[in-house]
Amino acid sequence: MAVMRERPYASSRFLVDLGAGDSRTASAGFCEVVLPAMQVPEGDPFVVPEYLVLRRGFVGALDLHAWFGKASRGKAPKRRTVRIELLDDDGERVVATWRFRNVRPVSLSYSPLRAMEPAVLIETVELAFDRVELL
Repeated sequence: MAVMRERPYASSRFLVDLGAGDSRTASAGFCEVVLPAMQVPEGDPFVVPEYLVLRRGFVGALDLHAWFGKASRGKAPKRRTVRIELLDDDGERVVATWRFRNVRPVSLSYSPLRAMEPAVLIETVELAFDRVELL
């Protein structure tokens, strides 16, 4: 259940669990989460769906690539429940959780490779879902 307080929480302390209970591993170390806009469906077939977007520095983990690969080959992998946990100021206690149900990957991309820039290679996955709950 979300914990209320007088001042807003920082957006920089969070954990991502891709459905395997592995939110504290290096491969789950996402540097950015873009939460989708919550919209009331109007029945318009031309409305572009909102996706959950996760970004992380590429560390050689192939979990997202394998998950996306199965989905793109039509071998519908088991849909997952993904949790985004917002942490308090000391980074220890969960103060809010977004739980996304029936999650499946729809896009996987990587930042450009540039020999003249010492930037981190970023891996981005976009995830479709059926329902989101804020706990």
